[in-house]
Amino acid sequence: MRPTRVLAVASAGGHWVQLMRLAPAWNNLVVSYVSTDPGLRQDLAAEDFRVIVEANRWQKLRLLKQLVQLLLIFITVRPDAVITTGAAPGYFALRLGKLFGARTVWVDSIANAEQMSLSGQQVRKYADLWLTQWEHLSGEGGPAFLGSVI
Repeated sequence: MRPTRVLAVASAGGHWVQLMRLAPAWNNLVVSYVSTDPGLRQDLAAEDFRVIVEANRWQKLRLLKQLVQLLLIFITVRPDAVITTGAAPGYFALRLGKLFGARTVWVDSIANAEQMSLSGQQVRKYADLWLTQWEHLSGEGGPAFLGSVI
């Protein structure tokens, strides 16, 4: 039986910091990390780390390149679960995760205190577990609140 494979995806900055704070939850699993800053490799010991291009909603060609890069990662890693704290790479990773039959978890950034992020709103129907870090944003039809990571 092959070990459970997790793909942990986040943009650089606060998204990455929050993802790293969740990392103890997947001790003893095979984890591949994906982010947009090659310098983040220093945050990891010997784990698998992959870099993709940084992109946002106003950079359509870069978004397309990011999607293709993530698709290639999915083909090689074949994750059983995908977890992300956002933004654009997390959105694509969750969508691809569903296509590849993986379980998916979205943890919206703690910076989004008044409403879910745009990416967080868009992944709602693709996330097996859809989380906010603000209790007042949770509720029926909304994301779940299980605490915050910062």
